[in-house]
Amino acid sequence: MYTARNYHSGIAAEDLAARAYRLGGGSVRASRWRCPEGELDLVVDLPDEIVFVEVKARRGHDAGAVTERQWARIGAAATRYLAEHTDGTRPCRFDLALVDRFGRLERIENARSFDGW
Repeated sequence: MYTARNYHSGIAAEDLAARAYRLGGGSVRASRWRCPEGELDLVVDLPDEIVFVEVKARRGHDAGAVTERQWARIGAAATRYLAEHTDGTRPCRFDLALVDRFGRLERIENARSFDGW
């Protein structure tokens, strides 16, 4: 069941992840970007690439928190984002940002391949 508590926990996790990418030299291009294909939690510009970040607030750091179906929606949304907002020439990657109940962030770079989208 999705509750207000889950919603606010998700917002806090996304803010934490966005800060971490900014501290690493990135800038957030979009947050909670929506299209018919799905939603992108964060789209981050790094000096050499665009990063699509899926953020998960969980009790622990479970890298299996994203299903194949969710990855497919994220990939489709990322493809649309690139078509609408970029010239399509910059490298891209998918990261997973896991935030536990204590506010600890684990970033998994290249959590999913962009090949095939």
